[in-house]
Amino acid sequence: MNEIEVIKARHSVRNYKPTPIEQGKVAQIKEMIEELNKEGNLHLQFVEDAGNTYNKLLNRAMGLNSAPSVIACVGKDAEDLEERIGYYGEKLVLFAQSIGLNTCWAGTFNRKNLDAEIADGEKLVISIAIGYGADQGRAHKSKTPEQVTEVAGTAPDWFTKGVELALLAPTAINQQKFVIRLNADESVDFIDKGGPYSKVDLGIVKRHFEIGAKH
Repeated sequence: MNEIEVIKARHSVRNYKPTPIEQGKVAQIKEMIEELNKEGNLHLQFVEDAGNTYNKLLNRAMGLNSAPSVIACVGKDAEDLEERIGYYGEKLVLFAQSIGLNTCWAGTFNRKNLDAEIADGEKLVISIAIGYGADQGRAHKSKTPEQVTEVAGTAPDWFTKGVELALLAPTAINQQKFVIRLNADESVDFIDKGGPYSKVDLGIVKRHFEIGAKH
């Protein structure tokens, strides 16, 4: 599948099979994480045994406690950390989808039980559940392009395609609290309207828009 096909196929999955991830795929994930950590100045970590990371009542109610493994999204605390986590974390999420795995961005989890290395000055921002889904998830209701854009003049095709893919980006509680502004000089601004994990969401949205605009 190409990147657009991967985005369209990928949905958040909260119920997982007990099947562990094969070591060959674990190696691929770790290799991708190493690349993304260098590229994004992050400390993303693959934790093979999710253990009791998702033992909170809400996680159990959703079925997320069935996830076999987890990605700990860690980085040196900085103003843009959450946005970078979203951007590079979504690269990892889409890579996982491309090799047959399922994922779910999860802001609610038991931080004390996540076996991650967090150095001085670093922050654990969010987690990503990963494994083989009991199903492939489902699409959620989305806002219209008009609800999330501000356009000076007529939007070119690349912008329209970018917005189309941005609207498929996963956001916390499906809030989609962002605006994509096309300026008269065809530069693009991404505006965070606030909300839970909205800065992480904005990074995810940027990655999706980039893929759509490129194609």
